[in-house]
Parts: sequence; C-alpha cells; structure tokens
Amino acid sequence: MGNIYSAQNIVSYLIYELNEGHVFVNNKSIQHLLTSVEKKWQQVFGHTAFQEQVFTEKEDYTVKEVFETYEQYGVSHISLPATEIYLKYGTFQLVERTYAIPDFTEEEISLVQHALEQYRYQLLSKAS
Repeated sequence: MGNIYSAQNIVSYLIYELNEGHVFVNNKSIQHLLTSVEKKWQQVFGHTAFQEQVFTEKEDYTVKEVFETYEQYGVSHISLPATEIYLKYGTFQLVERTYAIPDFTEEEISLVQHALEQYRYQLLSKAS
C-alpha cells in the first residue's frame, strides 16, 4: 500500500533528480511526469499519489497547484524546487525553504524512478 504525498514534495524530488542528471525540466515536463507517476501509482497501489486534486487530461495540467507554482518559468528550465513559506510556532518568524523530498518506500521510489527513466528516454528519442 503506497502513501499519499503532497504533489509539491514529489515535484521537488523530480526536479532534484533531473537536475542531478543534467536533464531539462520545465512546467510542462513536470505535469507530464506527474501524470506518469499518478498512472503508475493507481496501477500499483489502487489510489492516487497526491493529496491535491488530480485533473483529467482535458486540462493543461495534472495538479493545478503545482502548475500555478511553476507557471512563472514558462518554457524555461527549472533549476530548484519552489519554496514554501511558513510561520514557526511561537517565534513569529517567517521561514522560506524549498519543498521537502518525500520519505519514499523502496517500492514508491522504484515507481518514481521508472517514470523518470521513461521521461529521459522520450527526450533522447526526440533528440535523435
């Protein structure tokens, strides 16, 4: 049984992994990857991967909140995950940090890695 994560946290993992391998990533590719992860998650675990609402393929995005977060990049490369701002309890201090990477199980990380491999393969296929 897989866990349910915030899509923002899964996107952080995807962006870090793609940047580590020097692979281009933009908002459109993030949505493509989220779609792939969601489909695989549904097949393997029988439920959604995300806490957020997932939209149908009729939309230009899979997870609206993620699309809106990275919309400012347009078609440009995204080098770091978005930041979240929160108020530390009792300190009245705003803290800005990038979204955390989920603590995936081995099965979950294998599934996400498979989606990343397919994405890299598609990029290579288009380039050749």
